[in-house]
Amino acid sequence: MGYDRRVFRSIVVGTDGSDTATQAVRQAVDLASAVGAKLELVSAYEPVSEQRLAEERREAPEDLQWAIGPREGGVAVEKCPRQGDPADAILDVAEERDADLIVVGNKGMTGAKRFLLGSVPNKVSHHAPCSVLIIRTT
Repeated sequence: MGYDRRVFRSIVVGTDGSDTATQAVRQAVDLASAVGAKLELVSAYEPVSEQRLAEERREAPEDLQWAIGPREGGVAVEKCPRQGDPADAILDVAEERDADLIVVGNKGMTGAKRFLLGSVPNKVSHHAPCSVLIIRTT
């Protein structure tokens, strides 16, 4: 077995369907494709009713569907849905998968009013077990 010289073998990126997260996912896909890394796609969620889930599925923009497929641009993608805080979800997956890089947008993930703008990349950058790439999306 030869030594794996790839700098990034596993890249974690978080998404919540917002514009800033979608830009971060696209950058992560491009990077993973360029370096031959696997992509771990983390989506954090709050417990919601089945009715609300059905409504949100109907309203999901079609252009986001590419981001949740098993492969995109030749990149192996594993979906990692997690309940709770988005930053914690990203950090947990990065630790569990022994990730080499976390990619986040520079704005906080939307969806819950208690998350301040920029709180996700801020928390991730302070507690990450690996390098962090913050994509400027604003």
